[in-house]
Amino acid sequence: MTKSEKIVLSSSRDIPFNKLVLSQANVRRVKAGVSIEELAEDIARRTLLTSITVRHVVDADGTETGMFEIPAGGRRFRALELLVRQKRLNKTAPVPCIVREDGTPEEDSLAENVQRAPLHPLDQFRAFLALREKGQSEEKIAAAFFVSVAVVKQRLKLASVSPKLLDVYADDGMTLDQLMAFTVNGDHERQEQVFEQLAQSYSKEPYAIRRMLTEGAVRACDKRAQFVELAAYVEAGGTILRDLFQTDDGGWLQDTGLLDMLVAEKLCEDAEPIRAEGWKWIDVAPDFPYGHTYGLRRLRGDTVPLTDEEQAARDALQSELDELEQQYAEANELPDAVDERLGEIETALAGFDERPMVYEADEMARAGAFVSIDGAGHLRIERGYVRPEDEAPIEPEVASEGDADAGESVAALGNGPVDAGDVEPAEPDEDDGLTPIAERLMTELTAHRTLALRQALGDDPEIAFLAALHALCLKLFYHYAQDTCLDLDIKSVGFGAQAPGLADSVLASEVDNRHQEWASDLPKQPEDLWDALRRLDLDSRQALFAHCVAQSVNAIHEAYYRRPRALAHADRLAETLDLDMVAAGWEPTVDTWLGRVTKARILATVREAKGDEAAERIAHLKKGEMAEKAQELLAGSGWLPEVLRTAGRGTGIILDDGGEASEAIGTENGLEANPDDEHAIAAE
Repeated sequence: MTKSEKIVLSSSRDIPFNKLVLSQANVRRVKAGVSIEELAEDIARRTLLTSITVRHVVDADGTETGMFEIPAGGRRFRALELLVRQKRLNKTAPVPCIVREDGTPEEDSLAENVQRAPLHPLDQFRAFLALREKGQSEEKIAAAFFVSVAVVKQRLKLASVSPKLLDVYADDGMTLDQLMAFTVNGDHERQEQVFEQLAQSYSKEPYAIRRMLTEGAVRACDKRAQFVELAAYVEAGGTILRDLFQTDDGGWLQDTGLLDMLVAEKLCEDAEPIRAEGWKWIDVAPDFPYGHTYGLRRLRGDTVPLTDEEQAARDALQSELDELEQQYAEANELPDAVDERLGEIETALAGFDERPMVYEADEMARAGAFVSIDGAGHLRIERGYVRPEDEAPIEPEVASEGDADAGESVAALGNGPVDAGDVEPAEPDEDDGLTPIAERLMTELTAHRTLALRQALGDDPEIAFLAALHALCLKLFYHYAQDTCLDLDIKSVGFGAQAPGLADSVLASEVDNRHQEWASDLPKQPEDLWDALRRLDLDSRQALFAHCVAQSVNAIHEAYYRRPRALAHADRLAETLDLDMVAAGWEPTVDTWLGRVTKARILATVREAKGDEAAERIAHLKKGEMAEKAQELLAGSGWLPEVLRTAGRGTGIILDDGGEASEAIGTENGLEANPDDEHAIAAE
C-alpha cells in the first residue's frame, strides 16, 4: 500500500511593509465593497485580521531581490499604505504574509477572490444582534462597522423576525424584500400566520404582506391619531407598528379600541367649555357626515372687537410685516431669521383676526353646537345651529276687520276665478266713519297691483335680478323668513349617501367657507336684506347670485328616484363649465372606486389608464390585493370613470400599441353603460 503524499502549506512570515510592492497580476480591477479609507480605519481599530499573499520578486537572472510582490490582498496593502502616509504606521512595520512558491501570481489572485464565500445577510443580522445582546449600543456598532445607526436598526429588526421565517429566508424560501415586510409587526405568531396564508395566495408581494400584518390597525396620519397625539396613545399603553425600510407616515396604531376610547375622552373634555357657554345642546362625535347642518338655521353672532391694546399690538405687527416685505421684495431668497420672523408675525396676525363670536342669550337657549375632528386632526366647533323643533313659534298676523270674507279663495293670476258658490261678499255698513277695506276688495286691488308689478319687473332686468337674488338669499341664509313677494323657491339638498372623506375634502371646505363668508357679510335680520343687496356693486351681486344658484345643484344619482333628464342637464352644465374632476381632487382609490367595483372593471380601468401589460400583471390577484395594486398603478394618471368625465376633456393617460402616451375620451374600454340608465356605472 503506497502512502499518499502529505500536503505542505505555504510558509508564513512577517515582512517589513517597505519590502512589499503591488503585483500587476492582481485580477481585481473593479472597485467594490468597503472603501480604502474605511478599511484603513478598521485595520487601525482591529489590526490586520487576514495575512497577505506574497511572492518573491526576482531579477532577470531569477535571483531573489529581497522584495515581495502582492498578487492577492492589494486593498489591504493600500490601506496599510494610507496609514503609513498618515504616519500612523511605521514604514518598516512587520506585516503578516503567506509566501507562495508554486503556481502563478494570477492563479493566487483569482483563487483568493473566487473561493471566498460572501457572508449571508442573515449571518450579518445575527452578528449585529449578538453584539447588541453583549451590551454594545447601536451607535457603537455603527461606528465599528462604518455604517449609519439606521442601518444597524434595520439589521437588528430583520434579526428579530420569527426564527421560523429566518430559517425560510436562509434556505432561499423568501426574498430580502419579503423579509423586510414581515418586520412591520413584531408578533411572531402573527408573522407565521401571514406566511401560511401567503402559501395559498397568488400574491406574495411585500405590500401584500404589510397590508395583512397591519390589518385592523390605524395609520398614524389618521385624524383620530393626530387628535389624541401619538405620545398620549403610547403613554396609555398603545403600541405602534413601524416600518424601518420604507416611509410609513408614522406607522400604524395597533390598539384601535384604546385609540377610540382616548378620542372619545378627549372630545368630551374639549366639549365641556363649549357646553358651559350656554348652548341648549351639544353633539359630540369624531366625525359628522357632510351636510349634517342642512335644514338648520345658523345664528348670526357678533365678533368680539379688539381692545385698544390689542389693536395697537396688531398695528405694530402689520407695520413690521409691511417693512420686511418691502425690504426683501427684490431678494431671491429670504434669510432664515427673516423667514422665521415673517412666519411668527403671520401667525400672530391670524390670532388677532380670528376673533370669537358672541350670541344673544335667548338665541343660545334654543341653539346648539357640533363638536368633532377636522381632517387635520384639530378640534372642529360649529356653533349656533337651531333645529326646526326649537324655533320660536311664529306669531300670527293681526287679523283685520271684515273676517267674514277671510275664508274666500282667490285664484292665481292667469288661472281664472274660483267658483265661490252661493257665498256673497258682505257689504260694509254705511256710516260716516272710515272702515277697513273688505277682504274681497283688497284681493281684487292687490291682484291688479300684482299684474302691474309683473309687467314693470319684466321690463327692468336689473331690478328683477335684485328681487330674485333677494328671494334666494332669504331661503339660504334666513330660514323661515317670509320677506319676499316672489314665489321662488330654492333647495339645497343634503348628501344622503356620504362619500368617504367628503366632509374633509378641499372642495367641501371651499364651498363651506364661501357660504360662511357671505353669511357674515349679510345683515342679521331679513328685513334689512333688501337695502344691503341694493348697496352691493354689480360684481358682488353676481357673485352672490352664482353662489345661491350653485347651492341648488342636485346632480346626485339616487337608486329609487330616477331623474334622467336632470342628470343629462348636469352633463350639459359640466360641459359648459369645462368641469375638471381631476383638478377638483377626485382620484381612483380603493375607497372611491377600485374597492367598490368588480374585478373585471378594475382590470378595465388599469388597461385603459396604463395599458394591457399593466392589467395583465395584476390579473391573477384576488380582488382586495388587485384593488390596492391598481391604486398604486393609477396614482397620478388622471383617469376618471365614465360618470365623472366631461365631454371634450381627456379621461387620463393610456398607452397605445407603440407604447406612446395618448389622451383617451369616451367609454371605459368598450364597457358602455345601459342605454336605459346612462348613470348605471355610478350605481354599481
